[in-house]
Amino acid sequence: MTIETEEPALTVDELAARAGVTVRTVRFYSTKGLLPPPVIGPRRVGHYGPEHLARLALIEELQGQGLTLAAIERYLDRLPPGLDAHDLAVHRAVVASWAPDSVETVTGEELRQRAGRALDEADVERLAAMGVLGEGAADGSYRVDAGLLRLGVRLLDVPLSQEAILAARTVLVDHARAAAHELSRLLREDVTERDAQAVRSLSAHMQPLVVQALLTAFQRSLTQEVREWLGEPPESDGSP
Repeated sequence: MTIETEEPALTVDELAARAGVTVRTVRFYSTKGLLPPPVIGPRRVGHYGPEHLARLALIEELQGQGLTLAAIERYLDRLPPGLDAHDLAVHRAVVASWAPDSVETVTGEELRQRAGRALDEADVERLAAMGVLGEGAADGSYRVDAGLLRLGVRLLDVPLSQEAILAARTVLVDHARAAAHELSRLLREDVTERDAQAVRSLSAHMQPLVVQALLTAFQRSLTQEVREWLGEPPESDGSP
């Protein structure tokens, strides 16, 4: 975690609020070596950056999957060194994909803390249009898809129209469903004689591998598309 994309500026209280955990939890993870130490600023106050927040989100996701602290430590130890917040977010997305959708009811204040920013009425409407939020209740609470919230908040600052974002979402969902259908067909052909429990077990083992493969393939394809868009030569694959 040596790559800093932004100057660390969060206090431990702000980090905990952004991540939706307690300060005690942050300090506990730090003492266990799961979080790197903060950057010490003036007056000996520790400051945390986006990599700390992303790493904390990954730890919470792993814990939500039922991993013990020892297992989480082993997982983090196997990560390549120097990952930035974006890389950690990709790892979290892979982990989150192993679990069913996680929908919570939060207050308006909790939503703001989770988002890490103020949300005006237009922001809330865009998040609802993206499927991140449900309609607000009379008591001011919201149904929120916790796995999509951080992504939705980041999309609020993307210089694209809401129509373009929703169209992109449709493209991704349609292609994901098509890929899942074809992979399911291949699995059915290969496990026709297996019972339901064996099929579920195979699916559980295959899902993280398939998601990682899809992410890798998509990242490489998108990089190539951008290079072609900018008129740059394709990246060499190392072959003569």
